[in-house]
Amino acid sequence: MTSTADTALWEELVTSALLGTDRRTPPRAVLTGGKEASAALLDAAAVQTVRRRAGLVPAPAAAPPEPAPRDDRPPLPAAARRRLALLLADRSAQPSGGRRGAAPDLTELLPQWLATANEHGYRPPPPLLPALLDAARARTDLRPQALAFAGSRGLWLARFNPEWRFALRSTSGGGARLPEAADAEAVQRLWEEGLFAERVALLTSVRERDAGRALALLSGSWATERAEDRLMFLDSLRAGLSEADEPFLEQALADRSRNVRATAAELLSALPRSALAGRMAERAVSCVGPDLTGDGPAAAVEAPHDCDADMQRDGVSPTPPTGRGARSWWLGQLVAAAPLSVWTDRFGGRTAREIVALPVTDGWREELHAAWCRAAVRQRDAEWSRALLGAPGAPPESGPGPSSLAERARLLETVEERERADWVADFIAANGLSEAFQLLGVCAVPWSGPLGRAVVDALDIARDAGSYPWSFSGVMGLAERCLDPAEASRLALLTATPDETESSAPGAGGYWSEAFQRLVSTLRLRAAMHHELTAPQDGDPARAEGSGP
Repeated sequence: MTSTADTALWEELVTSALLGTDRRTPPRAVLTGGKEASAALLDAAAVQTVRRRAGLVPAPAAAPPEPAPRDDRPPLPAAARRRLALLLADRSAQPSGGRRGAAPDLTELLPQWLATANEHGYRPPPPLLPALLDAARARTDLRPQALAFAGSRGLWLARFNPEWRFALRSTSGGGARLPEAADAEAVQRLWEEGLFAERVALLTSVRERDAGRALALLSGSWATERAEDRLMFLDSLRAGLSEADEPFLEQALADRSRNVRATAAELLSALPRSALAGRMAERAVSCVGPDLTGDGPAAAVEAPHDCDADMQRDGVSPTPPTGRGARSWWLGQLVAAAPLSVWTDRFGGRTAREIVALPVTDGWREELHAAWCRAAVRQRDAEWSRALLGAPGAPPESGPGPSSLAERARLLETVEERERADWVADFIAANGLSEAFQLLGVCAVPWSGPLGRAVVDALDIARDAGSYPWSFSGVMGLAERCLDPAEASRLALLTATPDETESSAPGAGGYWSEAFQRLVSTLRLRAAMHHELTAPQDGDPARAEGSGP
């Protein structure tokens, strides 16, 4: 064991080394044998280093970590296991020089691979868990699917590496085991004593099984919660929102936090039969109605002149954003929060399509239609969404609804998937691909046959026009991920280099050929990946692993 004298000598040696032997002479005890001070210092430091190490007392052994939990999901088929290793190994590869080449981009296929593996309930090979967590750390878009695939063992492993702590934050309750909803005592104890993430996860879990019990938990501690926590708890009520939540949300309208009041009002406005929706309807119909002064049918608007205390209590923000008029700001909030059903009565039994087609007086059309769009999205009303979208072949600026493609994309999400795909296919056929990227992003994957053909036909037209494919790189990337892999054989004809014309950009044909080769290769690779995950061969050695750890 190192003595006090040894410790004092070591400190003197360190001080001399830091200051230099010219400014601080080493201890007299080491200046022996006629050596220079610097050499004597180094010799003494070497001796003392050995003495200190030899005198160390071993620290008590740390308790071993608890074993990794069992994962009873079936193991991956051997081919799929090898494919995952390749996808994870390639995730850091980047194309050079801005040119993607003809080879598939494996980094963009990992999300689809994970989604399919999770659909079939496979568990990951333990040796690949570190690479999987590294991939999820680098790409936030991968995290939900990657952590679901990693399962309980991935969360167990994440506790040993600070760089993987995101997994504990990203998982409901930080990976903690939640009590059964029927265990009232354990539920109440975790609600009162748990960490915030655990409490949010607990509230969500209980709500899925017993909405009344979840509301009782929230009501019991509501007055003592922090404002930011109240906001998060309130936001968790979006899933499964029903009329049973109305009394609690009405009370939240009087909350001391403006953000909490606004969220409560938004949730209540999504309940068309709520008292708040009724109050908003009364205000909205007093501002918008049939025009009685013109020669033909039209909609007239008289925006509010003030924002009184009752309106503010119901979630109307009194202060408009910079550059926005106060009256139009108040009008938009009232109309967006009113049930869309009130407009049928207000306009004499007209349908949504007929109401949207009415002229709007005094330049209020854009504001009124934008508010109806927000109401249709909030209330998930497909009939009004169809009316506001209009015909897909009509130019966006002349249609009945919004010209903004972002707003059109949100409206499309409220209609059935097949109808959504058909609308976007017709839009592309009429308007091309330059405006379609946001709309394609809300379509189900893989794309339907008509939508896939519309995209490919538009790409073929762009190729024949002789322009470079870089303007369509975003759509081409979507096509690689979203086209039905069965389209690969039909697309093979487009991989040939087209003849260049006088109007063609130099070398454009070669770039298009390369882009279509990459598209075809990617589709074939996706088909192979799907087969590996869905049709494992009999006698796969992975099956011999069983369901144990």
